[in-house]
Order: sequence, then structure tokens, then C-alpha cells
Amino acid sequence: MKRLIFLTIISGILLFYATGDTREISFTQDDRDRLIRLEEGQKALQKQIDDLRVFMLWGFGILFGGMGILIGFVIWDRRTALSPAIRKSKELEEKEEKIEKALKELAAKNPEVQEALKKAGLL
Repeated sequence: MKRLIFLTIISGILLFYATGDTREISFTQDDRDRLIRLEEGQKALQKQIDDLRVFMLWGFGILFGGMGILIGFVIWDRRTALSPAIRKSKELEEKEEKIEKALKELAAKNPEVQEALKKAGLL
């Protein structure tokens, strides 16, 4: 009796392990076709993403390039607009120096002019 129980248990265990590994794969041709279509769709989507990335890089490149050109133009225009004012300022400084020199020479000969220049703080 013990032997029969032991054999029954052993055969049950062996039968359980033998049928446990044998699985039926339910992977049909339709599943394979569906998987192929899914992979093709993913490749097409990845290509669209790459194209969009390239387009955005070009767009930002053109945008920042245009901004750089605009900043360069503003700097050039400011320098061009300021050069006549700087030139005029230098001319006025030269005239001022000449007038001051002439007044000092006149002050050496005329005491009234010398007194006026002292009051103004030029002597």
C-alpha cells in the first residue's frame, strides 16, 4: 500500500513537470504581420521625428543668425551715427583751446582781462 501511494505521488509529480514545460505557442501569421506593421509604423514615426528635429535646428539657426546680423547692424549704425558728433566735439575742443590760449596772451597785456580770467578760474 505504501508502495502504491509512493508510486502515485512520484508519477503525479513527473506528470506535472512533464506537462508544465509543454506550452502551446499561440503566435499566428496574423500576429507576425501585425508585429511587422507595428515596426514599420515605428520606423516611419522615428523618421518624422528626425525630420522635425532637423527642421527645428535649421529654424533656430536662421533665427539666431538673423538676430546676430541685426545686432551687428545696430552697432555699425550707432558707430556711423556717432562719428560726426565725435568729430564735431573734437573740433570744438580744439577751438576752445585756441580761444583759451588767445585770452591768456591778451591777459598778459591787459590787466582787466587778467582779472576777469582769474575770477573765471582760467588763470
